[in-house]
Amino acid sequence: MGNPAAPPEWEETKTAARSLGLQAELLDVRSQGDLGRAFELAVRQHVDALLIGADGLTQMHQQTIVDLVARNRLPAAYPAREFVEAGGLIAYAVNYPDLYFRFASFVDKIFKGAKPGELPVEQPTKFELVINLKTAKALGLTIPQSLLLRADEVIQ
Repeated sequence: MGNPAAPPEWEETKTAARSLGLQAELLDVRSQGDLGRAFELAVRQHVDALLIGADGLTQMHQQTIVDLVARNRLPAAYPAREFVEAGGLIAYAVNYPDLYFRFASFVDKIFKGAKPGELPVEQPTKFELVINLKTAKALGLTIPQSLLLRADEVIQ
């Protein structure tokens, strides 16, 4: 039956993970109090890595999450560069300043008379890869040169 709190696309995620020889587990976090329990569960289940989702809770408790990941010595990929700047390992994410600039252009069009319902729906077009080598070293990880060369920023 699966996790009743899991989003509908979770089954697709699990299937994709299996096709790569991986097992995906959903650690449902809905409040700050759930963070510690989720990390305890991750450690008990001997997870190899974490993928941190993007939502208001994770953004609000960014430093707590980065600290818990570091304390438990788990590699993690994050939803924004700010996590990596705070000590996280890696982020491949939307470039939020670019997104905000594009959002502002929509607001400008509306102020100039455009009808919001007639504006096209757009997807993000600019993404960035940010890697923290200090964190990689602390975890005993070697980041492949090919990945470092693709990174938009490498934090030493």
